[in-house]
Amino acid sequence: MFRDAWLVTKKDLLIELRSRILINQIAPYTLLIIVLFGFALDADTETLRDTGPGLFWVSTLLVAILAIQRSVDVETSDSAIDRLMLSGISPTSIYVGKTIGLYLQLIILEALLFIVMVVLFDMSVVNYPLIVFSAVVTTLAISSSGTLYGVIASGLGVRETLLPVLFLPVLAPAVIGATRAFGDAFGRVNADGWAWLGLLSVIAIVYTLVGMLTYGNIIEDT
Repeated sequence: MFRDAWLVTKKDLLIELRSRILINQIAPYTLLIIVLFGFALDADTETLRDTGPGLFWVSTLLVAILAIQRSVDVETSDSAIDRLMLSGISPTSIYVGKTIGLYLQLIILEALLFIVMVVLFDMSVVNYPLIVFSAVVTTLAISSSGTLYGVIASGLGVRETLLPVLFLPVLAPAVIGATRAFGDAFGRVNADGWAWLGLLSVIAIVYTLVGMLTYGNIIEDT
């Protein structure tokens, strides 16, 4: 399964490297969000620092929606998903491979976003391990659920409008937990960031297992 999943991941990453949509369109859009908020609240540095964690994850969600729509477009434009199924690769392997591909793209974008936010908002990190683990786990939750709901929205034929409606409410608990964990890691809120990380881990595991179990049936129905 893992070999087939890696083949799917490799395919998605090669497509992205050739098209450079992530670098040329999505990444500038992500950074622009942070820069605009930085200029809008420039007079109130403390407000910027307080809202930084939430702004980081909201920006990540917006970017994730764009990346998911891009991934779905690639698979549905020329019936690529059907060819993957006919090639003998299991639906679970396809799901895992596409989740990993999306995960790696989001991690790169989050790293860029994090650097810009820390520099622009003049924020200081007090707990780097909590930042790293929270980002790793939350990105898994976003990638696993995004891969699943991207297929659901594409099957209904209105993915551009329906995907955010389906996707954002499901990710709300993860975004809240990630924001609280980041707030603690930056020393901006009085919260137990590690406890929130535990909740995030449960959410990520549940989303991933649900996706692995249901992805095949959803593909067949669409």
